[in-house]
Amino acid sequence: MYDVAITVGLIAYGVVYLLVAWIALQLAWGKNSEEATQQGALQELASKPFGSVLLWILAIGLFSLVIWRALQLIYGHLDTEGKVSSAARGVVYLVLGVSAVKVAMGSSSSSTSRQRGMTARLMENGAGRVLVVVIGLVIIGVGVRQIYKSVTKKFTEELTGGVSDTTILLGRIGYAAKGIAFIIVGALFAWASISYDPKKAGGLDTALRTIKDQPFGSVLLTLMALGIACFGVYCFVWSRNAKH
Repeated sequence: MYDVAITVGLIAYGVVYLLVAWIALQLAWGKNSEEATQQGALQELASKPFGSVLLWILAIGLFSLVIWRALQLIYGHLDTEGKVSSAARGVVYLVLGVSAVKVAMGSSSSSTSRQRGMTARLMENGAGRVLVVVIGLVIIGVGVRQIYKSVTKKFTEELTGGVSDTTILLGRIGYAAKGIAFIIVGALFAWASISYDPKKAGGLDTALRTIKDQPFGSVLLTLMALGIACFGVYCFVWSRNAKH
């Protein structure tokens, strides 16, 4: 049962990233869509037939991943880096699971608007602006870590059994795409504080729209969308070979 829960959870995680990739692809070519965020992906799913049911399944799967990470922290033989990584991922799964429940229950608030509102409140004083810069640097650090995992193939340590070249390629492209997105998000947060403009801050949706606004932005955003999709597909492989 424990193995099934982890499998369902990682499949759910992969589905979310595939939906984000699909929204980003629509954004790249000028089509109206939901926010290109995990929240937007959940809202996209909610609009489909049986969307609410699928969201509840996603939520259950994601909460099972939280339990998995918690058990790793308690019983796993992890070093300090492993514990920090496991705890951080558990928080990500928890937040995403809660978001799935909220969307399933009819909530449709914009995550980008909330982030900008929070940034504006923090930037009302000097200490808050420093904190925004620190948040930006932390997010950039997370992005660098994702790229490091892509370059070194460190993510394969989470897999058991034989790992095919295709799986490694999917993982490397996926983690690299995530890393680039995190770095852009972090840079936007830091620049928002430096320029005293909270409107420049935002999450993944803002980062992807920033890419879209660059020369050859549609092509660049399409490549980013494909990279994010690779991570989604990698999650499906990960679900079958996850190291417990």
